[in-house]
Amino acid sequence: MTPPATPPATPPDESAVEAVAEPHEPGTGECAARDRVRAEATGMTHPGAREALEAARAAGADPAVVAEWQRIEEHLVDHGGPYSPASDPYVQGQLTARSHHGAPRTAGD
Repeated sequence: MTPPATPPATPPDESAVEAVAEPHEPGTGECAARDRVRAEATGMTHPGAREALEAARAAGADPAVVAEWQRIEEHLVDHGGPYSPASDPYVQGQLTARSHHGAPRTAGD
């Protein structure tokens, strides 16, 4: 007997990815997803980030995951080196904004 075929993953809804990429107050799950992506991306160059973005889309990953991979991939287009949250202006801007508002400073926010 042939096992049933696994249906292909449904790519994430691009409007959901765009919505997550818009400025907003991220929820706990979204912050955790960003933290995981940033940790995985650390040390990657642009080609690796592009492959990870394509893999996340193909796997139907959470829109927050796809949006963060997309943002990192776009950052690395002009960066020329490996990814590091410490050199990511978006991450550093978030940390600065949080510190001005008295919120805890984490790399995922």
